[in-house]
Amino acid sequence: MSKAAAAPGQSIMQRDHKVYQGVIAYLSHKPERMNQERGREFYTLVVHGDGSRTITVHTEIDDRPSVHRDAIYSLDKDWLPLDCMMRLTVGDKFMGTGWMKFYDGYAECETFTATEGRVSQKYALKAPLKTFQNHAIACDSWHFKHYDIAKGGIQSVGQILLSSPDHRGATGPLFYAINMNLNYVGKDKVTVGAGTFEAYHFQFPGTKELLEEHPPYEIWTTADGEFTFLKGGVAGYMQTYYELIEFKEVIPK
Repeated sequence: MSKAAAAPGQSIMQRDHKVYQGVIAYLSHKPERMNQERGREFYTLVVHGDGSRTITVHTEIDDRPSVHRDAIYSLDKDWLPLDCMMRLTVGDKFMGTGWMKFYDGYAECETFTATEGRVSQKYALKAPLKTFQNHAIACDSWHFKHYDIAKGGIQSVGQILLSSPDHRGATGPLFYAINMNLNYVGKDKVTVGAGTFEAYHFQFPGTKELLEEHPPYEIWTTADGEFTFLKGGVAGYMQTYYELIEFKEVIPK
């Protein structure tokens, strides 16, 4: 076992990273279920000294069939995806588990699902992947790191991969490719359960490339360069609302 080494005058303890914890509430905005809680998400985010980051997310959706998803997702210092591990249950039964790794020219996935059994995927990429959709709401706001606010208008981040084409991420996990468009609405100040923040208001205009067309999706993120999810809502048949109700930095005593 290696021994810890410290330079003269340097503490033997090392803490170059920061740790954050958050909770996101899942609510319905359908008239007959207005503000009814329909799920929740708990996450821990580690931001390393070089800017790379890893988020561990536990998601629960109570609407039948219920969905439980655990994901560990890592980005490099430029916010480009590195790898993701996932485990999924649907209707309180095992659905699948998998590991994904992203390279400049391809992405690979090793997974086992209740439907497909053992699957190995190697997906050729047209260009290095800018972002990956693992269906955690906490990560939805990170896509906008790749949006040029100075340019404005609807912008494409090109081809992206999803862990599931299902709107709730309730299949797989297996790669599914689409092209993603993003739009910027403007600067805002929003108050959520976690506090009051200077915010950017963005939109996903919607996509017809999924098995079922996804309605437009509004998102507010922090304007501090971290793109922390604050609140969001999906229109159309979904009529769902998400809000950051707890957020804190974890500082050792």
